[in-house]
Amino acid sequence: MIIAIDGPAASGKGTLARRIADYYHLALLDTGLTYRAVAYEMLQRGWPLDDEAHAIAAARQVDLGALDRETLSAHEIADAASKVAVIPEVRRILVEKQRAFARNPAGAVLDGRDIGTVVCPDADVKLYVTASAEVRAGRRLRDIESRGGRADFAEILADIVHRDERDMGRADSPLKPAADAHLLDTSEMGIEAAFLAAKAIVDDALAKRDKA
Repeated sequence: MIIAIDGPAASGKGTLARRIADYYHLALLDTGLTYRAVAYEMLQRGWPLDDEAHAIAAARQVDLGALDRETLSAHEIADAASKVAVIPEVRRILVEKQRAFARNPAGAVLDGRDIGTVVCPDADVKLYVTASAEVRAGRRLRDIESRGGRADFAEILADIVHRDERDMGRADSPLKPAADAHLLDTSEMGIEAAFLAAKAIVDDALAKRDKA
């Protein structure tokens, strides 16, 4: 069982992916962390984010077993990751690593921007999780404040809209729902409601597979 979960920033797909992976006892990979790992290495070494040679070298060194969510969750790293993610060779290297992870015999959940369309186009279940930009900005603001930080809603909203445009408009593997993805709008859903909706979709896929 491979479950692909795609969607824009702060849509709730990461939290949902963790709930699903825990419930079905599947390995989990937040593919966004792989791009953040490349960006983190670039920032740590002072390399320009548009330096393709160094970005490619950083991508080759990414270890899926050593992705530190806490370190890689910083806002500046997320923004930088969106910039290195437009480099085609970086995407090719990381996609191969992600596909290798998905071949876990016990099954896997992968969340990101292009799982259902590029990384795992044959996934058993594809979910595209979204929410309005305003709702996502509010979530991001609450998350920052819960960590003791301070931020401006208008700035966060502008950043989310800009990232959406960059992710959806890139030539290589743009953010978009797969043709056979189940759309899940979480604008007015809490995590429990979103999980139950996703669980119903997964359970239906499992039932159909068992009958086949």
